[in-house]
Amino acid sequence: MTIFNHQRLTNETFKLDIERMRQGWYSDKYFANINRMLITLSAQNYHYQGKRHNLPAGITPEGICTGDLEVEMQWFTRRPGTTVVVGVDKSLEMLRHCTGYFDGDTFVDTYAHLEVEAVHDGALVHYNGDPSRVQPVIRVRGRYRDFALTETPTLGILTRASRVATNVYETQIAARGKPVLFFPARFDLHEVQAADGYAYDIAIQRFNQDYAHKLGPFISTDAQGDWWGGAGGGTVAHAAIACFFGDTAEVMRAFAATLPADVPRIALVDFNNDSVADSLAVCDVMFARYRELMDAGDETEARKYRLYGVRLDTSGTLRDVCVPPLGDPALDLGVNPRLVFNVRQALDAAWERWDLPLAWRDRARDYCKRVKIVVSGGFNVEKIKKFERLGVPVDFYAVGSSLFDNHGPTVTDFTSDIVRVKVHGEWVEMAKVGRGRAENSELERVR
Repeated sequence: MTIFNHQRLTNETFKLDIERMRQGWYSDKYFANINRMLITLSAQNYHYQGKRHNLPAGITPEGICTGDLEVEMQWFTRRPGTTVVVGVDKSLEMLRHCTGYFDGDTFVDTYAHLEVEAVHDGALVHYNGDPSRVQPVIRVRGRYRDFALTETPTLGILTRASRVATNVYETQIAARGKPVLFFPARFDLHEVQAADGYAYDIAIQRFNQDYAHKLGPFISTDAQGDWWGGAGGGTVAHAAIACFFGDTAEVMRAFAATLPADVPRIALVDFNNDSVADSLAVCDVMFARYRELMDAGDETEARKYRLYGVRLDTSGTLRDVCVPPLGDPALDLGVNPRLVFNVRQALDAAWERWDLPLAWRDRARDYCKRVKIVVSGGFNVEKIKKFERLGVPVDFYAVGSSLFDNHGPTVTDFTSDIVRVKVHGEWVEMAKVGRGRAENSELERVR
């Protein structure tokens, strides 16, 4: 599965569309064309007849059946800096099930003739801008026509999953170990959720290993946990508050009454654009019921009214009414540092407004101070770094579309090159100009 347990996932997990993948349905057409050409040339027993080959002096191509040429190909990314590699296991399953050729309507499986090396999901590779010093994540030796049709889909999963994982990893570093909630499902097709959620989980494990943390994954859909056994979590949406006529406190009271206690009670408090007032209203209602049940000796039921947190999600075009205007959009609008400080201060002091017997005062103060603050809405690495630099009292960052970011330093596009060919039993360098065979000490033989 990963570098963390050195077990690889199989097609039981991925459920590949094997039949259509074997037919080139998911392959760029030029790979299908070359596959078709090489199979035909092999059947015709065609031998290389050109005059302008690039073979080293002393090595001649005479007698080489081009259609059956064995090659060495490597898969790699040129994302600047460090990349968290994900998608290797799925790529290997594509090779395992789709290497071969059709003899009429019968698929002839030739995977056993390949020599495959690969890193594990979760490995790190580094790129300093020199294309001759890439770090391959998969290397295959074998007859090219047998696996040509896998090039597109293997590059696709490596690119997508590694980009998501690396963006999550860098976001988690920016958050300095505070949990990053995975909230991008609504920004892409549902079919990609399983791969994206797996990439997120790998990134969290990699961060824990590299930075000595013990963070758990926080995903929003069950599909995101499909490949690794995770389950989605969440609380209330703006739609739920609308169903209660904008009464955030009442929707949370109803939520607490009806859902199991192990579902964290996190109130979304920006519906009325007054995050302090709604945070206090929710805290008032939840604590009152919590205290009532505790006094009645029903601690089990009382747990349902433990307010775990509030989530701030103010639109970037709005200034929350609890934030005095300064005339600077960066200081006034959306979820900004001043808003978070104001909500934290209000929550910490909420218990002072309550008429409490002496025995409840410390417990009430603890109840309020334990309420977490979750922020969401437009958060990315840069914004999180700013919040952390300013010491903003955030407990969780909920991050969405920036985890799919794909421009400039976040471009993680993978590519693959033939770097050697086998001529008369000898491996000979054969790469396009500017590329060449590269090494990665983490490559392991796949058996």
